[in-house]
Amino acid sequence: MRTDIFARLDREPEPPKIEIPRMSRTRKALFGGTLAFYLAIVVAVLVSSSLVILDWKIMLFRPYQQWPDMHPFLDYFVVLGQRGPTAVMIAAWLGWRSWRQHTLRPLLVLGTALLLLNVTVGAVKLGLGRLGPHYATQIGSTELFAGGDIFPSGHTANAVVTWGILAYLATTPRARRYLSVMSAVVALGVGATTVYLGTHWLSDVLLGWAAGLLILLGLPLFEPLIGRAELVIFAVRERWRARDRTTPSTPVASGGPRPVPVSTEAASPADESPREPIGAGHSGHAGAGLNAGTVAGTGRLTQPRPHAVRSERTPGTPTGSRRPPNSRPMTGG
Repeated sequence: MRTDIFARLDREPEPPKIEIPRMSRTRKALFGGTLAFYLAIVVAVLVSSSLVILDWKIMLFRPYQQWPDMHPFLDYFVVLGQRGPTAVMIAAWLGWRSWRQHTLRPLLVLGTALLLLNVTVGAVKLGLGRLGPHYATQIGSTELFAGGDIFPSGHTANAVVTWGILAYLATTPRARRYLSVMSAVVALGVGATTVYLGTHWLSDVLLGWAAGLLILLGLPLFEPLIGRAELVIFAVRERWRARDRTTPSTPVASGGPRPVPVSTEAASPADESPREPIGAGHSGHAGAGLNAGTVAGTGRLTQPRPHAVRSERTPGTPTGSRRPPNSRPMTGG
């Protein structure tokens, strides 16, 4: 008997109608404004503007020493920006959604976003080589091209992308609004936490927010590629299923007996003739045979009688009994 719990876990009979985001005019305007902000942050750090001075003021203020009671909680909260744990959690949720909706698009969108995040943010990190606040060597310097990998903030950009994917893949406007607010709060909180802990400059966090938002705004450009990849994966799956259906379903064990093919040839008419039982026939022949096989006056057979069938034998004494069958003494007359 099915219960409501198992009924809810059943897959939907048909995938819901998912509206794929397009590069509308609003999205293009947001993308262009975020890109301009991104470039402005990079230029402000390169020319050692007032933004770099603000970075040093916050670093020397040391927020983690001003409010030490918040340190234990924020040490755990910043994990929401780490790529490994967040990617596993979001991938598990989107994998369940893919199974329910009979589509691979949620997982492919997440994979595309993470790939873009690693390539773009990683390239800028290695190219600029900025050191973090804990490894700064000279007060007021930009700490660029010193072999670091802190600019932009990877935690902040990852929080924007991984949690923003939930809002990007929402199927209803209401869910999209709620998830957008939630992802924005998490991303802002993770960025501020890295500044509090002293692991990033303020400019690192600003650039991380811009980098993650650029990836989310530019994802519609990769939707045609994601759709083609999904079709290719489904085609490969169908080929594998067809190949499995052609293979035998009952394999023979190694060394075991092989099935013997049954001959379909018809039996010859000579083999189909019925055999008469022994001793059957006409009465005259039976009498002649009996007279020829006995000695006159004795009634003893001159030829040995053929063995009887096991079912025709007289049942013997039970096993283990030493008493002969006729050992009971005769009494009376």
